[in-house]
Amino acid sequence: MPPSEFVPRTIPITRLYASSPCHLSWSFHPALNMPHSTRKPSHVLKGVRILSLSLNLPGPAALQRLRQMGAACLKFEPLTPPDAATHTTGDPMSAYSRTAYDALHLGIRTRAVDLKAPSGQKVLQRELAKTDVLLTSFRPSALTRLGLTWKDLQAQHPHLSLVAIVGAPGARAEEPGHDLTYLAENDLVTGLDLPATLYADMGGALMATEAVLQSVLWRRQTGQGHYVEVALSDAAAHLALPRSWGLTLPGTQIGGGHAGYRVYPCKDGRVAMAALEPHFAKALCAVAGVAWAGAVTMLMTDTQHAIAAFVATRTRNALKKLAAAHDIPLHTLSK
Repeated sequence: MPPSEFVPRTIPITRLYASSPCHLSWSFHPALNMPHSTRKPSHVLKGVRILSLSLNLPGPAALQRLRQMGAACLKFEPLTPPDAATHTTGDPMSAYSRTAYDALHLGIRTRAVDLKAPSGQKVLQRELAKTDVLLTSFRPSALTRLGLTWKDLQAQHPHLSLVAIVGAPGARAEEPGHDLTYLAENDLVTGLDLPATLYADMGGALMATEAVLQSVLWRRQTGQGHYVEVALSDAAAHLALPRSWGLTLPGTQIGGGHAGYRVYPCKDGRVAMAALEPHFAKALCAVAGVAWAGAVTMLMTDTQHAIAAFVATRTRNALKKLAAAHDIPLHTLSK
């Protein structure tokens, strides 16, 4: 969550980096709620050494994914403040949520280092000499003070790649902001409720993971280090693209205008209905007693009312069984 912000715009494709697909099936760690592969992961980054100076969420989330790909991951954290609560570290995430901190750092080596002190700088430079990719989440001015600009790194460690997570790209990287402001500026905060999760931060983590993969490939091809800037505002803008295209605006088919793609109240909770394609929609109409007159049926107000009335009298369990029996995509929720 670096301190910067962004104005909605088109994302420059040169800033977004894609890697070859890694075919893994993900589930969740039962204790820490972290995704883990249901089969042995492909350690495509085995032998790659990554040093992270990134705090809070995007950088550590990216580092955890990179560890799962086989990279050797080390994180330097600031010294723990003397007045900090018990069991906290120099990373603010440990104070926000120890559960989240523990999940993010599963299998990650951490070390407290004062980067502002000469002794800390000595430790840092020694580690950088044997590091493949440096991951940061500082404002550019902070990188300058620490001697970690791309120019500095190229001069001292030409083999090293830098993935710099910032709030907004380019000249706006010094501006304050967080996940919430980036989402808001991209029209992804539509009421007074907070978003259900930190979408920009987690999207930025995926982009940072891509950037590390690209940097590793670049070095293998050229023998040189590579610099990639990852802006959380770009991550938010990418997530907002369907809305910017009008795809999910209220009244559109994906925005509630299609009777088979809505959230309905049921007898003991809610149901997220996703019978969008015609064969799913036709199956839903059949069980709800709605006469099928083609795809236009799902755009009729009467159809919405009929499905709402049908769902309202069924329990979550009954709807799950109905969905399984008739191949209808839905998921039930509590109230």
